[in-house]
Amino acid sequence: MDQASLTQSPFAVLTFIAAPALLTNSSSVLALSTINRMLRTRDRMKELFVQSEKGVLPESEKEWLMGQVERVEKQGVLLLSGLRAIYVALGAFAGATLVTLLGAALFSLQQAMWFHLLAGAGLVLGFVGVGGLIFGTANLFRATQLSVISIRQEAGLIRERQKAKSQNPNPKTQ
Repeated sequence: MDQASLTQSPFAVLTFIAAPALLTNSSSVLALSTINRMLRTRDRMKELFVQSEKGVLPESEKEWLMGQVERVEKQGVLLLSGLRAIYVALGAFAGATLVTLLGAALFSLQQAMWFHLLAGAGLVLGFVGVGGLIFGTANLFRATQLSVISIRQEAGLIRERQKAKSQNPNPKTQ
């Protein structure tokens, strides 16, 4: 890239800085929503713990409960892994923003070698950030799939219980 192409358009340098800054902002929002999901997963595990302490459960409900516990635990692991990757992406995008800003400043001072070095570093950080987002969102998708499985099983259990109640409306009469 020559100096003329950067100085002809006032938006050229801004583009180099704005793209990683926008990705940094997007990663921050994704991290916040993932933290919220992680806290909700912890709350769900507490609910399952309370259910497990209620006493002896019928075998079918015990299997259901253990399946829920295993899925929620796996969700937590996936969310943590996704959050870790999102944090890496966030740091990489923030670093890319800083590096491209420094590169643009050095370019205007006719320091072409440093500009090229920093531009390369900015690109590497950008690729690391995008990789982190891809990995993180893949884990979030897998965690969401587990949530849907749990929701479907809970819905099935509710239907079974409601059907049993409708067939035996007064179970305490003996």
